Amino acid sequence: MTLSIIMPVLDEAAGIEAALRALAPYRARGAEVIVVDGGSSDNTVALARPFATQVLAAPRGRAEQMNAGAAAASGDVLLFLHADTRLPADADRLILDGLARTHRAWGRFDVRFDDGGALRVVALMMNVRSRLTGICTGDQAMFFTRAAFDSIGGFPPIPLMEDVTAATLLKRVSRPLCLRARVTTSGRRWRQHGIWRTILLMWRLRLAYYFGSDPDRLAKQYGYVPAKN
Repeated sequence: MTLSIIMPVLDEAAGIEAALRALAPYRARGAEVIVVDGGSSDNTVALARPFATQVLAAPRGRAEQMNAGAAAASGDVLLFLHADTRLPADADRLILDGLARTHRAWGRFDVRFDDGGALRVVALMMNVRSRLTGICTGDQAMFFTRAAFDSIGGFPPIPLMEDVTAATLLKRVSRPLCLRARVTTSGRRWRQHGIWRTILLMWRLRLAYYFGSDPDRLAKQYGYVPAKN
């Protein structure tokens, strides 16, 4: 099997080169790296081009951008990676070997944050919750076989909870492959807004979504600002 790494970005000029340089070993082993820009106002696109297989433009919104990347990808397995998340060593082999060995159709990594303190507890909660429920989020670097991704119609075009919805649908296809190797993700949003405040906000939003609240309204509560027409 072959791997495509898809990274949705928006105004990531400060960190995009480091994010893509970290993926160079995977490109050297045959993975393709597809960056999908959602209308950056900085020079993200120009900085990304030397380090990516493809750089695409798509309507703003993580789901729309990831679906556009998947449509352009040639890999048998699709890995969706946030720009502020770093993969563990040999992530490509862990994914491809794990899917082949277990006959699972999708999965994710455990997660840790780039600093300690209370965020260690947050990461532990995320990993335990994900194992118990089979639900995961984009911070955990979700990956899918092409067949599984196509079977659910890709990510739903909603501004929030697209990852949770996709995981819920994929659970009908197979149990997730839960890799204990950890991705390292940025805690910048948690630190900026307050760790425990952010935890309470996320739980409230997920509960509201579970009971049928409009994702557009929830996204505004989360702080998402839609693109201007």
